Amino acid sequence: MTGRQAQPRSTHDLRSSPADPIQAPGTPEPAWEAWPGLRDLPTADPLAALPTRPDRRPRVLVVAAHPDDEVLGFGGTLAVLAASGVRLRLVSVTAGEASHPHSHTPVAPNLAAVRTRELHEALARLGAADVQSVALGVSDGKVARHERELAGQLAELLRDCDLCVAPYSQDLHPDHEAAGRAALAAGAARSVAVWEYPVWAWHWAAPGDGRLPWHRAARLPLPFAAQERKRAALACFRSQTEPLGDRPGDAAILPPAELAHFCREFEVIWR
Repeated sequence: MTGRQAQPRSTHDLRSSPADPIQAPGTPEPAWEAWPGLRDLPTADPLAALPTRPDRRPRVLVVAAHPDDEVLGFGGTLAVLAASGVRLRLVSVTAGEASHPHSHTPVAPNLAAVRTRELHEALARLGAADVQSVALGVSDGKVARHERELAGQLAELLRDCDLCVAPYSQDLHPDHEAAGRAALAAGAARSVAVWEYPVWAWHWAAPGDGRLPWHRAARLPLPFAAQERKRAALACFRSQTEPLGDRPGDAAILPPAELAHFCREFEVIWR
């Protein structure tokens, strides 16, 4: 990843700023692997965080700013929850259609449909094909403009849920942050706990980085089967992991060095 220019997933004006941490060379995964602080985080059991009732299976609301965010940050745990019979409701705030704004390939105008199809393929690989999917259709890159409305929509969707999982509200990607803030507001309104999963933070932050709330961090260990399911699910997002073409605007958003952050034996959330 060193020397690579990571690309954000929208046409937000951060793209034009050379100081954008997402555009800058990031922290390689071996640096995270070597940091004892990551291994020493307290562990959390997502099933233990859910109520046990004889008459009702628990439900978890999972929020994603773009299709693939939820698999990157929480996909292994999604597989664990699905295998345990937890009901899942997945909210795709945008369709991720602006991931390649400078591409002129034939697929570029149809990215919304492509990414939605990739998401459904990925959910099937996770064993969560029967998840209840909700697509809100907010324009990619413009989530912050609809944040108050989004918070209200999420509050309604949380009405019968026991836990909310959402993008990290300080991930330094504007869509992730707006979706995270809206989820936190909705969780507060419904008195439902919100777990935040980082995505771009693994790129722009460094081990021990004081900008991250390590005091709220927890590891979610993944059984081997869940790790394998997540790897298979990540492979479904070909529009993000492979170039759309051979021009600079067609470059992969998530090349192997970036994907390495999400192929661990555990996931990390802030709670």
